[in-house]
Amino acid sequence: MSNFNINDIRKQFPVLDQQVYGKPLVYFDNAATTQKPLCVIERERDYYLHENCNIHRGVHYLSQMATEAYENARKTVAQFINARQAQEIVFTRGTTESLNLLATSLGQLLVNEGDKVVVSAMEHHSNMVPWQQFLDRINRIEADRINRMDNLLVIRMDKNGVLDLNHYEELLKQRPKIVSIAHISNTLGTVNPIKEMIAMAHKYNIPVVIDGAQSMAHQVIDVQDLDCDFYVFSGHKMYAPMGIGGLYGKMEWLEKMPPYQFGGEMVDTVSFEKTTFNKVPFKFEAGTPNVGAALGLETAVKFIQSFDRQEVEAYEDELLRYATEKLSSIEGMHFIGQAPKRNGLISFVIDGIHPYDLGTIIDKMGVAVRTGHHCAEPVMTFFGIPGTVRASFAMYNTKEEIDIFVKAVNRAATMLR
Repeated sequence: MSNFNINDIRKQFPVLDQQVYGKPLVYFDNAATTQKPLCVIERERDYYLHENCNIHRGVHYLSQMATEAYENARKTVAQFINARQAQEIVFTRGTTESLNLLATSLGQLLVNEGDKVVVSAMEHHSNMVPWQQFLDRINRIEADRINRMDNLLVIRMDKNGVLDLNHYEELLKQRPKIVSIAHISNTLGTVNPIKEMIAMAHKYNIPVVIDGAQSMAHQVIDVQDLDCDFYVFSGHKMYAPMGIGGLYGKMEWLEKMPPYQFGGEMVDTVSFEKTTFNKVPFKFEAGTPNVGAALGLETAVKFIQSFDRQEVEAYEDELLRYATEKLSSIEGMHFIGQAPKRNGLISFVIDGIHPYDLGTIIDKMGVAVRTGHHCAEPVMTFFGIPGTVRASFAMYNTKEEIDIFVKAVNRAATMLR
């Protein structure tokens, strides 16, 4: 029997039961961050009430209890994405830190002057700028140099927001050292064929990094089935607290990579003459971790697992279809990103209206959406627009909220014309 009851689900998210500007809140900014269920809030609170302690470093009861809880959280996350072992999960602050870790550490391991890295044309800044800056440093490129494209190879996409796999194959033949691509675009909603793209890269023995920030809450992730070398994600986009996320890496890569940061916890032995480093994953987790948030992440994973994942995905897909159909009737509407396989969000512009103006008026009607370039400025440049209005959905959203949203967009567009 299904336990997917939308009214029961919404009761678990108290933030949704409020008004803004005298209107019931409609929260369609889930691609930026999801709201948190009570179980997640209560788990983090409970940690600080009863378990708060620095981990791995104490023999006393509280330290041992907190350490066990933290390492159990690692096991839960590993099982959630079907990692081979818990040690393949490195806790970070989120996707951005995970990608910076990889650009620094994996880059240092593999990339030499003149070598290339592949990204796609739809990447979030967090999956482009770290690689760009690493390549600049290793190639001694001055900050004001315009032509950086020699070493950062970009997979083309078409006007529907679909990557050109023939072009990708051409780039792979240039023998780049790393491929780093988004699973789902945060601006277009495109679901990329990452399993196929991983296999294509592996034919050339090129490791692949997957940015899973937008996919963890919406799709079942099996890193062994995908055969990706790395998969990174943020907790706050999957009903967990902010400031926690993770990096999955195949153990054979993690063991070879040098540490990313230095200090306490990530060391084995230290003297003024020499330092040796801790084993994986601890050599990548310098300093005191955000234990409470890690336990909140574990609780969020269990919350997601309490539902039939296929049922949730089908429900969210129905929200997307319904919103697309309703918005299509608005005069001057243009959807940005119309790939055959999309997930989680809609981006659009309306003729003659700046997205910021539209979003500002919609907000006054109680509807929270995101406007701007969504940390993907090259995408907006490609489409020749300053930004979009982005509505993004979660399991707690409803068709009734979409009706309110569409009415607000229609009214705002009429006012601004």
